[in-house]
Amino acid sequence: MYRFIMRRLVLLVPVLFGITLLVFSMIHLIPGDPVTVILGSEYTPETAQVLREQLGLDRPLHIQYLDWMGNVLRGDLGYSIFPFGGVKYSGEPVLNLIKARLPVTLSLTVGTMILALLVGVPLGMIAAVKRNTVTDNVMRIVAMIGISMPVFWFGLLLIMVFAMRLRWLPASGNFTTAGPQALIMPVITLGIAQAALITRMTRSTMLEVLGEDYIRTARAKGLRERAIYYRHALRNALIPIIPVAGFQFGALLGGAVLTETIFTMPGLGRLLVDSVFRRDYPVIQGCVLVITLFFVLTNLIVDVLYAFLDPRIRLS
Repeated sequence: MYRFIMRRLVLLVPVLFGITLLVFSMIHLIPGDPVTVILGSEYTPETAQVLREQLGLDRPLHIQYLDWMGNVLRGDLGYSIFPFGGVKYSGEPVLNLIKARLPVTLSLTVGTMILALLVGVPLGMIAAVKRNTVTDNVMRIVAMIGISMPVFWFGLLLIMVFAMRLRWLPASGNFTTAGPQALIMPVITLGIAQAALITRMTRSTMLEVLGEDYIRTARAKGLRERAIYYRHALRNALIPIIPVAGFQFGALLGGAVLTETIFTMPGLGRLLVDSVFRRDYPVIQGCVLVITLFFVLTNLIVDVLYAFLDPRIRLS
């Protein structure tokens, strides 16, 4: 197990290198550059050239990338080339921008996955136990609706009902400014599709496990159905769900931008998208690096949990 973990950690280096190199190349291939955005109506070829030299954008791309990677190895993600907080050319450190927004996205992501698992696993288990009954059919329909429901529409609906009409919950903000109640609607908005997906997967894996020989043997020995479901079937049914939940967690770190926009949450997703529109190269690269790092580490944790839950898996 120790060797497996160390090998995965070593593989983390080329993964991060490859993804950052790919993103670096792609953002420089997009038409336009930050100099044009910064200067706006004041743009002239002379001022543009001077600003490019100040920002280091006049150097060859491979030199820019190697310099950035060298700074990353020293713990320096660079400086934003756009103002944050109203100060022109403020040079805010990228690491500070990410630190300020990462807790918002992490709280949203963790809350979403907790809700998805707490709702999806029991509903999927009930649907499997009540196979081909009215209960099963209703849950399958609800799960399909949850997967198909547009996030932006559902989020706006929650705002209209619980924030504007009933005034029970704040329509915007985050837990640091508006308290824990500010997370309720964003978590429900983002978690409905995740819970629906886990419900369908749990039902499918439970049905597969309930058809195994050892389940029939347990029934033949006179074990109660509740004991069969919880002690034998559920544990094995959850094993294939763990990688999916890990993938969802990693994907939500950078994919929650729509929910963060609807509820005006200053999260990492919004920072990344805003930086793409502004061509803020250092912030884009820093966000991608952090998201990739979390994604890979999450998958490493998932693999370790997978080995502990399933004794048939042997990791050299």
